[in-house]
Amino acid sequence: MGRKYIFTDKHETKKGVMSTVLGVLSLTSIVLALYGTFQNQGEALVKYGAAVLFALLFALAGLVLGILSRMVQDRFYFFSYAGMTLNGLALLSIGFILYAGVYGL
Repeated sequence: MGRKYIFTDKHETKKGVMSTVLGVLSLTSIVLALYGTFQNQGEALVKYGAAVLFALLFALAGLVLGILSRMVQDRFYFFSYAGMTLNGLALLSIGFILYAGVYGL
């Protein structure tokens, strides 16, 4: 039997790719801020707080982009789901950091 090829004009959405990029940037910023805080014996510098604040904004924007890219019909959705997952993890980790800061661990 010969090979079967399926030709399609489907492609990834640009918003889905951007959502994934923003999710990776957010998680990387959070991890680096946590690492810097641990290296500083638990004292968070203002620059780490600013980095996490920007990560929060990026994660919110990335989550919105991921949801909007998933609403587009007849496309591939891998980057949409990956972006929503990464941005959701970033938001959850920021929420955990805030919770730990207010109530302690």
